[in-house]
Amino acid sequence: MKRYRHRGGNSGVRSYEIGETFIKIQFGTGEIYLYDYERPGRVQVEKMKILAEAGKGLSTFISKHVKENFSEKLS
Repeated sequence: MKRYRHRGGNSGVRSYEIGETFIKIQFGTGEIYLYDYERPGRVQVEKMKILAEAGKGLSTFISKHVKENFSEKLS
């Protein structure tokens, strides 16, 4: 997984992994969640990929727009 850069200051996101149709996100608690085109959907996943690469706004986007709508909890 790639370390999240935290350009906006403090973040709940630690690292991420981007695939063609998904993004995996590891939070500060160590838990890893899978978000994919099925849940929460293509539009949200593509936005999350952009925010992850930018290093800013990913945690806020998840808490405001995605919430508990993940595909799978991996850990």
